[in-house]
Amino acid sequence: MKILQNLLDIPKVDGKYPEVGLTIGNFDGVHIGHRQLLQKIKAECKGKNLKFVVVTFVPHPQKILQPEKERFLISSYEHRRRLLKQLGVDYLVEMKFTRDFSTLSAECFLKDHLLIYPGLKDFYLGYDFAFGANKEGGYDLVKEICRPLNVEVEIQPKFEFKGKVVSSSLIREKITTGLVDEVDEILARPFHMEGLVIKGEGRGKKIGFPTANIQVSPDLIVPAKGVYVTRTIYNGMTFNSVTNIGNNPTFKDTHQLHIETNLFDFDSDIYGEMLDIQFLKKVRDERKFPTVNDLVSQIKADVDFAKKYLEQK
Repeated sequence: MKILQNLLDIPKVDGKYPEVGLTIGNFDGVHIGHRQLLQKIKAECKGKNLKFVVVTFVPHPQKILQPEKERFLISSYEHRRRLLKQLGVDYLVEMKFTRDFSTLSAECFLKDHLLIYPGLKDFYLGYDFAFGANKEGGYDLVKEICRPLNVEVEIQPKFEFKGKVVSSSLIREKITTGLVDEVDEILARPFHMEGLVIKGEGRGKKIGFPTANIQVSPDLIVPAKGVYVTRTIYNGMTFNSVTNIGNNPTFKDTHQLHIETNLFDFDSDIYGEMLDIQFLKKVRDERKFPTVNDLVSQIKADVDFAKKYLEQK
């Protein structure tokens, strides 16, 4: 998969742009609905001998339209790239999204950024995708503008899972309420966060449960405060673990959010290293304990619960 910023950056073959099938969207999380859509389009493109192109945006439009909104993305841009590559995308066009870009009319966006590509043959739209200023553009407008250009436009059906329409919004809602085990089903993989191990205050080690303190991008969504059964990938190896998200209320009252992971059977200095934490099940909410001994007893119970849960996975 080649990553580009403009459709006209697609390399020519024998002096001509290759014919393509194209879809457009944010594809945050690349959930099972996205996967079904993209697999179907890939198969159709292959049958028609078309290159498969996905057009998306960097940063996510919400970053520009609602800059005050933090912790929004389900997947980092790099993770999204990896997932799209696995689904057989030939060209990923990551258009730079700016405030000026957001004011383009749907017609201008279509004509100036998509239909400028001479090899566009098939245009696949998600059932609810809208674009342009105020999201004025949809299937009818695309169909009308594409008809004289002999570009076939196909709208994709909505995807439901357990009676609910699958969407990135639904996934965000479940993550922020701690329902990570339900997110696992909708993503077709565990929800995960990648982050850098930074220096903490060393309290975990002092009470017998050393933790890696994780710093994640402020753009990435974080599960609800509490303790979770997790698996942690470090340097290609997977370790069972428990992860706490919260403000350490037993020790002090602070608004700073801490993400701390205790890797089982692990005792190495990994400051400055990257960890990938997969969230499997919420154990309990965060709470303030009367004494440190009470906290230690609870952590032991959390670890026992996690080990038993992981034995069944």
